Amino acid sequence: MIIVGGSSSRDLAKEMASILGCKYVQAASTRFPDGECYTRIDEESLDDDVVIVQNTYPNDNLIEMFLLQDAVRRMGAKKVTLVIPYFGYARQDRVFKPGEPESAKVMCRHLNMGCDRVITIDIHKEAVLDHFDCPHVDLKAAEVIADYFKDSKIDLVLSPDIGAAGRAKDVGERMGVPYDHLEKTRLSGVDVRIAPAKMDCTGKRILIVDDMISTGGTIIAAAQALKDAGAVSVSVACTHGVFVNNALERLTGSFLDNVLCCNTLDNEVSHISVAGIIADAIRKG
Repeated sequence: MIIVGGSSSRDLAKEMASILGCKYVQAASTRFPDGECYTRIDEESLDDDVVIVQNTYPNDNLIEMFLLQDAVRRMGAKKVTLVIPYFGYARQDRVFKPGEPESAKVMCRHLNMGCDRVITIDIHKEAVLDHFDCPHVDLKAAEVIADYFKDSKIDLVLSPDIGAAGRAKDVGERMGVPYDHLEKTRLSGVDVRIAPAKMDCTGKRILIVDDMISTGGTIIAAAQALKDAGAVSVSVACTHGVFVNNALERLTGSFLDNVLCCNTLDNEVSHISVAGIIADAIRKG
């Protein structure tokens, strides 16, 4: 087996290759002055099963993935597995207005043309993967998040809302601590109370878990509300740290004691590795 690392996922791909004890090849990728992507794999051939590790976000990385698929096929790859740590366009999974595309489906169809298997991590809607004709699996980062915080003396795990309550339950049960979800209660026309739906947060060390953080506004407001309600500390951990518009700076400068994410997207707080769970999935075939 050969692991090919795209430009968006070099460190993760290297770590996976080390765990699996297989060859690692880094694709050379650059951008021409007009913005077009150029990529090359500096090997004579790839006469083996090949795993490409590359995000499909933002758009430049999606194009690079398409090109890498063609390159490895031309070089003799026997079976091509795509590891897509963060699947771009997964949130555009429905058509709301006439004239809109079903963007997630479109991306799956195009990626499907050059692969035999797909592995994602905490994709926004797992049903999106059903648009692939090949075998596919979405891995859950709850295991590695729980393991990372197991010695942090967390007293309560929370999700930002009831829709993500299952993630808090998964992490909380793995850590052996209670879990709950945050609930907004409108007190007046301008005042909103944010608090755990059932649990008391007074004197507790709290961990908020989510699949992704984009702007961070909800998390920042929740951290302040929990601290005001008596929480000793509030940390947040997500799978995908998208962090748009200086969100990371605002999060680290807020009432949060710790801001962490998985290494599906590279940034300064992506310290929780998903390499092990991906390697396990690849071994299982």
